[in-house]
Amino acid sequence: MKEFIPEKAFIDSASLEYETGKRVLNFLEKYNVPISFTNRVKIEGDTPIEKYANSKRTIFLTLSKEKKLRPCSPSADFQFSLTRSCPGLCEYCYLQTTQGERPYIRIFANIEDIFHVIQKHIDDNDEKKTTFECSSITDPIPFEAMTGSLKAAIEFFGKNKNGRLRFVTKYHMIDNLLDIPHNGHTTFRFSINTEKVIRDFEHNTSSMEERIRAAGKVCDAGYPLGFIVAPIMRYPGWKTEYEEMMYLLSRYVSEKDRVISFELIQHRYTETAKKLIYSRFPKTKLEMNDEKRKLKWGPYGKFKYVYKKEESEEIKQFMTLLVEKYFQNGKVEYFT
Repeated sequence: MKEFIPEKAFIDSASLEYETGKRVLNFLEKYNVPISFTNRVKIEGDTPIEKYANSKRTIFLTLSKEKKLRPCSPSADFQFSLTRSCPGLCEYCYLQTTQGERPYIRIFANIEDIFHVIQKHIDDNDEKKTTFECSSITDPIPFEAMTGSLKAAIEFFGKNKNGRLRFVTKYHMIDNLLDIPHNGHTTFRFSINTEKVIRDFEHNTSSMEERIRAAGKVCDAGYPLGFIVAPIMRYPGWKTEYEEMMYLLSRYVSEKDRVISFELIQHRYTETAKKLIYSRFPKTKLEMNDEKRKLKWGPYGKFKYVYKKEESEEIKQFMTLLVEKYFQNGKVEYFT
C-alpha cells in the first residue's frame, strides 16, 4: 500500500489562511497535483463506477463549520471529523449510502476551530471524561502525510485532562505517530479481517499483515490499543481463517498488562446500500441474499439485513472464544 496522492484537488481559498491549509498546498505542489481554486467540486465520469472511482481520487480542501458534535454510540460520546471519506474502495462500506454519488474527500484546514468545539463539549461535561471518535466518516491515516492533523489531535488530547480520543484505520502508515506524547489519552484501533475479505472487498487498503505489524508498533509505543473485526463474514473456511488472523495478531501484539479491546461486527447491509453496491461493483462477490438473512431495525431509522439468529450467535460465540484463547487481557466491548 503506497502513500495516498490525489489525482486532482479543489481548494477553498479561505482554507489557506490556516497552517494546515498551507501544508496541504505545499504537499500538492510537491507532487504536481492539478489544483483548482474554487468551492465547486466537479467529478467527471459517465457511469456510477467512474464517478465513484474518480471521487476517491479527488480532494477538496475546505473549512469545517460544525459547531455541535453528534453522539457516537457505542464507540464514544461524540464524533468529529478532520477529514471526510477516504481512498479505500471497500465494497460493503456503510458510507455507501451516506456520502452520495460523489464521495470525494474533504480535508478540513481549520483544525484549531475543530479543537475549540471539542473543548467546549469537554467543558460542558462537568469534569467527567468525554470520549471522541474521529473516524466515523473517514479514515484519517491516509491523509496524515499531507495534513499532520491527526498528530495535532493526538497532541491536543494528550494535554487534555478530561478529553479522550479514539479512531480506527485500515492502513499501516503510522510511523510518524509513534513518538507523540499521547499520555495514554488516545486509543489507537485497527480494523482487521481475514486475507480473503481484505482481498475480495477492501480494495486500496493495507494488507492484513501490514495492519498487524503496524499494530505491534503502536502497542510498543504505549498507546491503548483495540481492534474492530468487521465485517465478520461466513464463507467456506471462515472459522479457520479468522483463527489464523487472531493467532498472527497475538504474535505481534504484546499485552503488557493492558486491556486489548475488540469490537465485533457481523456483515450487514440495507436495501439502499445493496443497490448502490451493485451499481459501483457489478461483479461483487458479496453475499447479499435477503432470504438468507433477517431484518434488524437499525439505530438510524433503517432496516438492515444481518445473519439469522443461529448464525449470528455462532459468530458471536466463536469470535469471543478466539479473543479469550489468544488474549489473556482481551475484552470484547460489544457484538452487533
